[in-house]
Amino acid sequence: MAAAAAAAAVGGQQPSQPELPAPGLALDKAATAAHLKAALSRPDNRAGAEELQALLERVLSAERPLAAAAGGEDAAAAGGGGGPGAAEEEALEWCKCLLAGGGGYDEFCAAVRAYDPAALCGLVWTANFVAYRCRTCGISPCMSLCAECFHQGDHTGHDFNMFRSQAGGACDCGDSNVMRESGFCKRHQIKSSSNIPCVPKDLLMMSEFVLPRFIFCLIQYLREGYNEPAADGPSEKDLNKVLQLLEPQISFLEDLTKMGGAMRSVLTQVLTNQQNYKDLTSGLGENACVKKSHEKYLIALKSSGLTYPEDKLVYGVQEPSAGTSSLAVQGFVGATGTLGQVDSSDEDDQDGSQGLGKRKRVKLSSGTKDQSIMDVLKHKSFLEELLFWTIKYEFPQKMVTFLLNMLPDQEYKVAFTKTFVQHYAFIMKTLKKSHESDTMSNRIVHISVQLFSNEELARQVTEECQLLDIMVTVLLYMMESCLIKSELQDEENSLHVVVNCGEALLKNNTYWPLVSDFINILSHQSVAKRFLEDHGLLVTWMNFVSFFQGMNLNKRELNEHVEFESQTYYAAFAAELEACAQPMWGLLSHCKVRETQEYTRNVVRYCLEALQDWFDAINFVDEPAPNQVTFHLPLHRYYAMFLSKAVKCQELDLDSVLPDQEMLMKLMIHPLQIQASLAEIHSNMWVRNGLQIKGQAMTYVQSHFCNSMIDPDIYLLQVCASRLDPDYFISSVFERFKVVDLLTMASQHQNTVLDAEHERSMLEGALTFLVILLSLRLHLGMSDDEILRAEMVAQLCMNDRTHSSLLDLIPENPNPKSGIIPGSYSFESVLSAVADFKAPVFEPGGSMQQGMYTPKAEVWDQEFDPVMVILRTVYRRDVQSAMDRYTAFLKQSGKFPGNPWPPYKKRTSLHPSYKGLMRLLHCKTLHIVLFTLLYKILMDHQNLSEHVLCMVLYLIELGLENSAEEESDEEASVGGPERCHDSWFPGSNLVSNMRHFINYVRVRVPETAPEVKRDSPASTSSDNLGSLQNSGTAQVFSLVAERRKKFQEIINRSSSEANQVVRPKTSSKWSAPGSAPQLTTAILEIKESILSLLIKLHHKLSGKQNSYYPPWLDDIEILIQPEIPKYSHGDGITAVERILLKAASQSRMNKRIIEEICRKVTPPVPPKKVTAAEKKTLDKEERRQKARERQQKLLAEFASRQKSFMETAMDVDSPENDIPMEITTAEPQVSEAVYDCVICGQSGPSSEDRPAGLVVLLQASSVLGQCRDNVEPKKLPISEEEQIYPWDTCAAVHDVRLSLLQRYFKDSSCLLAVSIGWEGGVYVQTCGHTLHIDCHKSYMESLRNDQVLQGFSVDKGEFTCPLCRQFANSVLPCYPGSNVENNPWQRPSNKSIQDLIKEVEELQGRPGAFPSETNLSKEMESVMKDIKNTTQKKYRDYSKTPGSPDNDFLFMYSVARTNLELELIHRGGNLCSGGASTAGKRSCLNQLFHVLALHMRLYSIDSEYNPWRKLTQLEEMNPQLGYEEQQPEVPILYHDVTSLLLIQVLMMPQPLRKDHFTCIVKVLFTLLYTQALAALSVKCSEEDRSAWKHAGALKKSTCDAEKSYEVLLSFVISELFKGKLYHEEGTQECAMVNPIAWSPESMEKCLQDFCLPFLRITSLLQHHLFGEDLPSCQEEEEFSVLASCLGLLPTFYQTEHPFISASCLDWPVPAFDIITQWCFEIKSFTERHAEQGKALLIQESKWKLPHLLQLPENYNTIFQYYHRKTCSVCTKVPKDPAVCLVCGTFVCLKGLCCKQQSYCECVLHSQNCGAGTGIFLLINASVIIIIRGHRFCLWGSVYLDAHGEEDRDLRRGKPLYICKERYKVLEQQWISHTFDHINKRWGPHYNGL
Repeated sequence: MAAAAAAAAVGGQQPSQPELPAPGLALDKAATAAHLKAALSRPDNRAGAEELQALLERVLSAERPLAAAAGGEDAAAAGGGGGPGAAEEEALEWCKCLLAGGGGYDEFCAAVRAYDPAALCGLVWTANFVAYRCRTCGISPCMSLCAECFHQGDHTGHDFNMFRSQAGGACDCGDSNVMRESGFCKRHQIKSSSNIPCVPKDLLMMSEFVLPRFIFCLIQYLREGYNEPAADGPSEKDLNKVLQLLEPQISFLEDLTKMGGAMRSVLTQVLTNQQNYKDLTSGLGENACVKKSHEKYLIALKSSGLTYPEDKLVYGVQEPSAGTSSLAVQGFVGATGTLGQVDSSDEDDQDGSQGLGKRKRVKLSSGTKDQSIMDVLKHKSFLEELLFWTIKYEFPQKMVTFLLNMLPDQEYKVAFTKTFVQHYAFIMKTLKKSHESDTMSNRIVHISVQLFSNEELARQVTEECQLLDIMVTVLLYMMESCLIKSELQDEENSLHVVVNCGEALLKNNTYWPLVSDFINILSHQSVAKRFLEDHGLLVTWMNFVSFFQGMNLNKRELNEHVEFESQTYYAAFAAELEACAQPMWGLLSHCKVRETQEYTRNVVRYCLEALQDWFDAINFVDEPAPNQVTFHLPLHRYYAMFLSKAVKCQELDLDSVLPDQEMLMKLMIHPLQIQASLAEIHSNMWVRNGLQIKGQAMTYVQSHFCNSMIDPDIYLLQVCASRLDPDYFISSVFERFKVVDLLTMASQHQNTVLDAEHERSMLEGALTFLVILLSLRLHLGMSDDEILRAEMVAQLCMNDRTHSSLLDLIPENPNPKSGIIPGSYSFESVLSAVADFKAPVFEPGGSMQQGMYTPKAEVWDQEFDPVMVILRTVYRRDVQSAMDRYTAFLKQSGKFPGNPWPPYKKRTSLHPSYKGLMRLLHCKTLHIVLFTLLYKILMDHQNLSEHVLCMVLYLIELGLENSAEEESDEEASVGGPERCHDSWFPGSNLVSNMRHFINYVRVRVPETAPEVKRDSPASTSSDNLGSLQNSGTAQVFSLVAERRKKFQEIINRSSSEANQVVRPKTSSKWSAPGSAPQLTTAILEIKESILSLLIKLHHKLSGKQNSYYPPWLDDIEILIQPEIPKYSHGDGITAVERILLKAASQSRMNKRIIEEICRKVTPPVPPKKVTAAEKKTLDKEERRQKARERQQKLLAEFASRQKSFMETAMDVDSPENDIPMEITTAEPQVSEAVYDCVICGQSGPSSEDRPAGLVVLLQASSVLGQCRDNVEPKKLPISEEEQIYPWDTCAAVHDVRLSLLQRYFKDSSCLLAVSIGWEGGVYVQTCGHTLHIDCHKSYMESLRNDQVLQGFSVDKGEFTCPLCRQFANSVLPCYPGSNVENNPWQRPSNKSIQDLIKEVEELQGRPGAFPSETNLSKEMESVMKDIKNTTQKKYRDYSKTPGSPDNDFLFMYSVARTNLELELIHRGGNLCSGGASTAGKRSCLNQLFHVLALHMRLYSIDSEYNPWRKLTQLEEMNPQLGYEEQQPEVPILYHDVTSLLLIQVLMMPQPLRKDHFTCIVKVLFTLLYTQALAALSVKCSEEDRSAWKHAGALKKSTCDAEKSYEVLLSFVISELFKGKLYHEEGTQECAMVNPIAWSPESMEKCLQDFCLPFLRITSLLQHHLFGEDLPSCQEEEEFSVLASCLGLLPTFYQTEHPFISASCLDWPVPAFDIITQWCFEIKSFTERHAEQGKALLIQESKWKLPHLLQLPENYNTIFQYYHRKTCSVCTKVPKDPAVCLVCGTFVCLKGLCCKQQSYCECVLHSQNCGAGTGIFLLINASVIIIIRGHRFCLWGSVYLDAHGEEDRDLRRGKPLYICKERYKVLEQQWISHTFDHINKRWGPHYNGL
């Protein structure tokens, strides 16, 4: 072996050390190391150094392992054979020995750790690690802490959350650059550098020599292993192989970093020392191997498109030209050669010389251009080359972790950051080529977030390494690879290029890591300032942003539906948000104060230049191309947001940063186009483009995007509107929305651009847009808090919201670094101001509500703002939802009973810069539109809706609210452009125009229109307004002409020309002049003003003539303060009244005119006769509307009927008993029970041929087995110490008892002495509905053929009840026969108990023959089969001889026992409440007993063994008997009395007579009482026993001795004394039993408690068999009440003196004789087995109710313990850990590791623990999952956060607390077996959970 040889060689130089054989090798290494260390410590250590070098050369030679690969053979050979692997290990061993310098390596590690100045934690983690983030302590938002540091620090009351790391990260504890020191944990609080001693020189001396060679060796391996991938992409297999081989080496380095600061600083020296690197790697030495590896390295560099500086001359170097062209354009052209010289002309003349001219030029693509940051890499140190290979190998996790582990070393941190930046371009290239770009992205960010979150470091690298230039250039370069020609506007000649959203680069978000780094560094003020000051960078950045301007263009499909719906819009929206908007928000966050004005000017200037270039590139003049829309205008949005910031925070004068009018006109077109397209999309005009276009419209307004998209767009439009001519703006809006033609007073019109069906919604869209534009104040003067409040109110008004969904829905400043943090204080305070918290509630249906916030009443009253709601709704139905809630509020608070209109809300005052916006409300164009629309609505023209009217009134009201202060009828500037509309209104103030009468209007109408037939008025100039020349509405709406005129005027500034454009065409439509020859001119007589129209409208809305009466005539005060609450909510009438009041209060003239109009009493209008023509035009829409309303009404009626039917079906109609429908008759004759079949609907009795049955669900249950005998609740273990042992459960105790009996007694007899079914018992429940069994069969057939996937499996017999849809899986036949109620058998007979006993015995002796083969008997058989198959075999077979009939017998009566016991538990464990069964009519026990009895009577018990005889007859005692038989029978005193009861009752022919039943109960009670006495005697101490024995013996002769417990007890003691039962009691026994003093009271209580469970079960049984109600009582009298109810208590019994249980005894034979007989049976047994005999006598009878485990208050305690816990089966940490809430077992959910016979662990456990029902808490999701048989469902979570919300999958990571009510509900469902009924979403689990 090479290493051995080396050791020998070294040893050879030391005569003292002989060669040792191989076993001594370790010793040898240690000695060598010690020697070398000594040699190196000498002052003259040259010799030692050489010696060490020689040794390392040999040991670490890189030729061995990878030589094969290097030789061009298959890389697999590299790992082949034992040799190489062993050699690797050997080399590592050597290194460890040498580092330790002869000592032990572990001791060395410990020694180095002692010198660790651990000020930083720096723990590095990979994806999926659970970490914490505390926003209160974080300075950088990326701050994160490991769990240990978090829990050690104090974060109480902080805003923190737990999260699963996506990409990996590192702990920042101790780093004051990233977090506040107050949050450091205890370990990292101490500034410990002071008290750590200096590192002794010799400790790390060897490391300094050895490590350089070791790292060089690693680099050589990496060079050797890398083969340039073939053309078909890199073979990742080969790379991974190399990495696997290197795993031990890298791990070794990683371990070194964990030794602490001292070792890290050595490593830093080694990694950054340039001399070392040069010496070792230059490849100039004599070592061939090194040479070869150096060549490989150069090849790798070249193939990566990188040059090594020495090769400079190969690529001709050009000197950079001035300006930025070399940065942006040339590379751009190179990259997209296909496009030719795109854009270069525009770009060359941009002024970029200030910033970049003097810098190193940037080269964008390899080949012809200058050297650049994209291409040159010169490695000067190990660190640099190591990073190079890390990138080459696509960031292997181990390497990343090693590089990050070093970061706590400050010097390393700086060096590494610079290296990282130097390789940035290379990283981008590798990322683009990578196949695993997702993993790689995560790893890159894992590194970069550690480097760039630190402001100091980011600033340093920005200054020294041109970080910003590099980043921007790299991003630009990256995007250039996927550009396409833009088709926006001018498809042929467009010079603009945009990114192609279909490319993988955008689709897969590959650019994400780079953009994320960029956003991260821009969050640092110092860096952002550099960026904003650097003009060159800004130009480049705007160039980058323009790639996204106009991407993902949509073209409206007009004919065919689009074949393929592209989903590229996701990529487009994500790209704009991440690559454009987030950096923008980052920059904006630094422009908050006056001093930053300059930055805004820079951005705005270059933004406008970029926009100008864009308009030129797409050849845009003034008309947008039709049927095209792009939602992406990032340049517009940059411009808008910086404008907003400038005005809001920097006090800049708005006009100083606005362009000229022409540019403003261009700027407004595209955002306006988007608004119009939104209306078109909602009007279904884009329906042929598929769903994706709706998706875009929704995303555009969705909460994460709205403040980067729609808000800036609307703001930009507001700015344009405030500076442009209002008439021009208004007409542009109506033209864009294509509704110009609709705005005519004629009743018919032609619209050349819009189908009639879309007109109405487009008109609504245009008006709504105007309302939003004029009333939204988000950027026009609202403060941040007001904005937050408005957003919150809007969201809450749509729906009640959870806290987390509110946080999500309220648009934060989307840049996470902006400082507005979710959960920040203002959020909470605003929330508590506007909303009330509704705690989480439970509906009885089981659906669980979360904690919700709902608006306070005063918010509805004063702050509900429909405009904001419309702006923020993604789905239109949310607007309706908000209105419905508003209506409900008004009805409830009594403010308004009818259907209200959206309320008008007062606005925040405008910022002075935007005052111009209000001119829109005071321009004649708008007034003419409003006038026309009011007129049309009044005349009932088509296509006008209430919504239109609502918006018209809203606009009028806005105009009145924002009118100029002084009212002038004369407008100052009448001249110029205004003249066009002078014919309509004299001025432009709405207040005065409202009263202006318009008499005649000339319209163009189709010849068919009714207007044509009327005569023209005689004199056209009847008054100065109506003269014909001025009378055309069309005049207004030659909108195109109007708009063109304005445009011309702005451009040419010559108004005369403009007037000539418009005058000749006074009446043309805006389509081509000659397009509609059949139009003719008509003149309408109008004679209305806006005021008169409003008053008439009031009459129309109220349906009464003269309904309007001016309120100020009664109360003049009203004009002074017009804000009257009575007008704030209401419908259209209220709105009209409010407007008239405002108009009157603003002008005396208006007031007078309103009064005049009201005085002219309008003559009553005759009922309108509808002509045929008008009938046709009666709006289709209206008819549709009516039809819709009718349909709604019908549906509602149907729903309410269905509901009431369900209610009656479920609860009301059926009587208290278990037969749902019955006919009661007056005479006490026997009535047959009548059943209703819910399938065929017929009623009738159940007969042998056509039996009816109850719909039942059979399920196996282990709930009973979970009862425990102590009160202390079981807790879920949350530490290793706590464990749960199932010894004290009911199931365990019964198991032990049965196996004990089976050990000593005869098997068949044992199986009659107990009940089973505590685990896996069959529980039968019904919904109470019946059906014919043949109907059921056909129903099942139909279900089988029904292909709809149900949540259940028909093959397993599952179905849902046809009536109530409750889950079921069988039908229980109803036994034909009498009704339970009036049963002749029930009348008491006066026979003596002896007679009855005989009768019972005879009846039991008759063998039960199975009835003849009728349908009924078949069904009985099949249901019995179902019952058996419900549970697993192991829960049915307890016999030692498999398949013995005793098994079936035991199983059958145990089913009855299980159902009775469970019912008892459902009643709360006792019968104090009385009444019928808890489920009322829903009990099926009666039918169940029939089926069981029928089957049990097939097994006759041999009369010899019938326990009845032992109970009622004295036999000859045969003392020999006990010894003869091998296994005796079970003594009667060891029998379980309740089981005996069920056996006796079920062995009788049915129906049973009441007196027989009472007889059985009486007899059994004597046995039970004797057992109680025996148990009591065993429990007490020796002294007590002897005392009682004597006391009782004295009274034995008294008359009622048989009913005195003292006598009986003393007798039992003396009888049992004969056996050795009480003997050999050591002292320890006495200690075990509480030494209580027994008083008569305590003994009585003890005896009663022993007997009570039997009495309860018996009473229930009696209740079901004979239908008697149970009496209710207090707990203390339960015993006596039940006893008298069962007939045990003699009727003459007085209750005065204290009740004594013994008085219920009624001995069938002399008590003392029978007791002697019973005790004798035990005697023979106890003589041999006293211990067991005693144990069997003490039966635990007091079981507490079953409960689930008690859970801790805080979820974190569960999570921290279990999420890292290893599974006990596979000893791995499960990916999805879960814990059983019934027994606390820890299991792997879906874990293949723990699979057994195709069953995964959870399913398996659910069968073992719950007989098929499992309740599991999923640790990583905080959710509970229920497994029921072959189905499962997610139940929900019982842990809620402080706001009452679940946190499924722990996504939010907020602290969670137990919700006791929910847990109670879960437990209730478990105990009552109602999971199947209450939870609706079930699915099959295919055993895979």
